[in-house]
Amino acid sequence: MSKKPIKLDPADGLIVGEVGVWATEKHDRLRKYIQASHGARAKFLPPIGTGGSSYIELYSGAGRSLITGTNQIIDGSAVVAFKAGRTSGHPFSEMHLSDLEAQNSTALAQRIKALGGAATSYVGDANIIVDKVMNAINPYGLHLAFLDPFNLAQLPFSIIERMLRVQRMDMIIHVSLQDLQRNLDEYSRDGDPTLDNFAPGWRRAIDVRQSMAALRAALIEYWLGTIRSLGTHPATGIPLIVGEKNQRLYWLVFLSSNPLGQKLWNDVQNLSGQGTLF
Repeated sequence: MSKKPIKLDPADGLIVGEVGVWATEKHDRLRKYIQASHGARAKFLPPIGTGGSSYIELYSGAGRSLITGTNQIIDGSAVVAFKAGRTSGHPFSEMHLSDLEAQNSTALAQRIKALGGAATSYVGDANIIVDKVMNAINPYGLHLAFLDPFNLAQLPFSIIERMLRVQRMDMIIHVSLQDLQRNLDEYSRDGDPTLDNFAPGWRRAIDVRQSMAALRAALIEYWLGTIRSLGTHPATGIPLIVGEKNQRLYWLVFLSSNPLGQKLWNDVQNLSGQGTLF
């Protein structure tokens, strides 16, 4: 199978990714949360604090994306996060950005640099890179991780578990409902590792002899419960993002051990009265 032709942003000549129009909603929530949480970051930044406040992405892309079917190019999530931090008055003290493709990491680093910032860049599988990032950040700081994988196979629970070993790690996680709806029958068969990695132990807790809708709901509730067992809590606001034809695409799940973080997320996550989990 031939690869898709590389597309460039005429504004800077660097590679761009390709996304659906609904990506802007994801970015709006990210931007609003970063702006709303600036006061919390301030407590960890000079002159008040010394722990620092980092922003982390393990599936970062190239930093700019073409909206499918249009000529419109938008900022990627890492660029959105950098700009939101800066305009809030309390920018992130560090950015740790990674992608599986070296050309994406290189382009993103150049874009952040062109904006007057700096980022530590990585290339590789998120399940490997996460350890490098966790060793690099200050365990006494306040951190925000945005996990935006393409599918459930790229989101093993071990990544979340390792990141939550840091006391103050807020996370926004893209959970692909579309992938779960299309492939749940295959994923739930014996021998397929996808769900075993996404939600370890689920087979012992969930009866697979039920409707696909019920099984999907039970699986996500089990996953959320496993997260709670680590000492952090998913916010009650879990927006469901839908496509242009009202197709159900993904959930955005916010995690924080701090009630303030959950309150701020719940205040900003509902952009237009959309549906939520299930």
